[in-house]
Amino acid sequence: MPAPSDPSSRSESDALPPEMAAPTLRQVIAVLALANAGVATYLHLWKMGFMGALSCGAGRGCEVVQLSSWGWFLGFDVALIGAVGYALILLVAMLGTGARLAAERWPTVVLATLVYPAFVFTLRLKYAEFIVMKTFCPWCALSAVTMTLFTALVWLDWKRVRA
Repeated sequence: MPAPSDPSSRSESDALPPEMAAPTLRQVIAVLALANAGVATYLHLWKMGFMGALSCGAGRGCEVVQLSSWGWFLGFDVALIGAVGYALILLVAMLGTGARLAAERWPTVVLATLVYPAFVFTLRLKYAEFIVMKTFCPWCALSAVTMTLFTALVWLDWKRVRA
C-alpha cells in the first residue's frame, strides 16, 4: 500500500484552481442568504399582520424585539430591510458563481459592500436585544450568526481574488 503523499510535495497542477474556490464560497453565501431571506420575509409578513402566531420557541422574545422601536430603522421595518438585503446578497453571490465570473473581483467587492455594514448593523441590534430589552429572539440570533459567517466568507473570498 503506497504511503499518503505529503501535501507540500504536490505539484501546482494538483491544486484546485482559484476558479473552483469561488463557486464554493459564493454558493455557501447564496444558500445561507436564501434561507435567511425566507426568515426575514416571514418576520416582516408577521409584523404586517399577514401571518398567524409568531413561531419563536419559549418566551416572547421575538415579539418583544419585532414590536419594539428597535424593530424599525429610519421608518422601515428591520425585517424588510433584512429580506431585501439577503435577496441582494443572494443575487450577487449567485451571479458570482458562474464560470465566467468566478475569478472576478467585483462580486466580492459588492458582497463586502452589502455584508460589512449589515454586520455592524447586526451588532447594534444584538446590543438592543440583549442589553436594552434583555430578551432573546432565535430568528434574530440565526441572522446574527449568518452575518458573522458572511463576514468571514467574504473576507476569505477577498483573499482569494486578490491572490
